[in-house]
Amino acid sequence: MREDTIAAIGTPLGEGGIGIVRVSGPDAIRIAKKVFLPRKRQDWAEGPGYRLFYGYAVDPENGAVIDEVLLSFMRAPYSYTTEDVVEVNCHGGFLAVRKVLEALLRAGARLAEPGEFTQRAFLGGRIDLCQAEAVLDVIRAVTEEGLRVAQGQLQGHLSREIRTLREEAVALLAAVEAGIDFPDDVPGPAREEVIQDLRALRERGEALLANATAGAVYRDGVVTVLAGKANVGKSSLLNALAGRERAIVTALPGTTRDIVEDIVNVNGVPLRVLDTAGIREAVEEVERIGVARAREALATAQLVIVVLDAETGITGEDEAVFRASAERERIVVVNKVDRVAEPLPPEVIRPLAAEAPVVYLSALTGAGLDRLREAISEKVFGGRVLRPDEVLVSRVRHREALERFVGRIKTAEEGLSGGLPEDVASLDLRAAVAALGEITGETVTEDVVEGIFRDFCVGK
Repeated sequence: MREDTIAAIGTPLGEGGIGIVRVSGPDAIRIAKKVFLPRKRQDWAEGPGYRLFYGYAVDPENGAVIDEVLLSFMRAPYSYTTEDVVEVNCHGGFLAVRKVLEALLRAGARLAEPGEFTQRAFLGGRIDLCQAEAVLDVIRAVTEEGLRVAQGQLQGHLSREIRTLREEAVALLAAVEAGIDFPDDVPGPAREEVIQDLRALRERGEALLANATAGAVYRDGVVTVLAGKANVGKSSLLNALAGRERAIVTALPGTTRDIVEDIVNVNGVPLRVLDTAGIREAVEEVERIGVARAREALATAQLVIVVLDAETGITGEDEAVFRASAERERIVVVNKVDRVAEPLPPEVIRPLAAEAPVVYLSALTGAGLDRLREAISEKVFGGRVLRPDEVLVSRVRHREALERFVGRIKTAEEGLSGGLPEDVASLDLRAAVAALGEITGETVTEDVVEGIFRDFCVGK
C-alpha cells in the first residue's frame, strides 16, 4: 500500500448527469470527511462499506457548499485499488466536478498520475500486469468482438494460460537443475524425456503466437486506405461503410484534399479507414499535397481498397494506383454499378489486380456492401471465426515475450538433441521462464510498469 492518498476525476470532462471524483489511499476516509457533509449528520465512515450517503460537498477551509452529492466508500482490501476508496458522485459539468476535486486536494489528497488507480490495483495484487493492460483495452474497444477479447483478458483468460505454461516450465527447470546439482540423490529426468517436455512447451507457445495477429487486429484495428483516381466514389464508400456522412461528397473531382479518417466496424473488425485524395496529376498546390499524402498512406497501409469507376473503365490513373499499392494486401471495388448496364468484367481487372478479390457495388444505393464486408473479413482472418473461449494475444509486448519464450525453448530443445549438456539447456529454460513472467508481471522491470500505466487516463 502506498503512503499517500490520491484523487482524480473518474468520468469524462464535459456536461453530463453525473461526474465522479475518486479518492484512494490510507487517508481517503479522513480526507473525505473534511469535504463531505452528510444531510443527516451521521458518522458515515463508522459502518460497513458499499453504501451510499446523501449530502453536500463543501469547501474544507470555509464550509461553503460546492454541490449536492452522493458519497460511497469501499474499505481495503475490497476495492478496485485494494486501498480505502471513496467516490463522490456530483453533478456532471466542467465546474462542479473540478471544484469537488480541488476541495479534496486542499483536504490532503494528491492529484493522481495517469493510470495510478489501476497501478495500485496491480501493486496490491488484485490483478496482474496482463489484466491491468486489459483495463485500457476495454476502455478503448470500438467493436463488440474487440470488447470481448479485452474482457476475456481482464477476466484472466490469457493470464491463466501464461501462468500454467510458466508453472510447467518452472517444474521442468527444477527437475533438470536438481539432477545437475544432486546427481547422486536426485536423478534427473532422462534426456529424451526433457526433449519431449520442451517440445510440448514450444508447441503450446507457438499456438498462442498463432493467435497474435487476430488479437492485434481486434485491439488495434486494420489501417485501411481507400485509393483510386479522383471522383471514383471513395468518400461515398467511406460514408456507406461508416453509416453516416463522414466525408464531403460532390460531383467535382478533387473534393478530398487531405486524408479523412474514421473507425468503421466491419463484422466485428475495427478498420481505421483513410479516405485519400484522388491520385492524379493535380493542378493546384493544395491538391498536390493531398495526392502526396495519399501515396504516403498507401506505403504504410495494412489493407488497400482500390476503387474503380464502372462508368469510365480502367484508365492510366487507375493503373498508377495499382502500381502504387502493389506490395499491399488489396481488395478491388468496382463502384457505380447502378449507372451502367455492363460493369467491368473480371478478366479486364485481373491483369492489374492479380489475386485480389473483386467486389461490384454501388456506394450510393448500398448494393454489394455486404459482399465487401465479407471480403474484408476473409482478407483479414481468412474466413476464421473467433471462438467464445479462445485466448488471444493482443499486445505487442506479450507477443515479443512469447517469441523469446519459444526461441529459448527451441534453443534448449535443439541443444539437448545435439548432445549439449543439461546445464546449458537449463540456462535457456530459465530465460524462457523469465520471459513469460514479463507478461503477468512477476519478472518485469519497474521502467516497463511505469511505461504501461502512462498510457492510461488520469482517472483510471
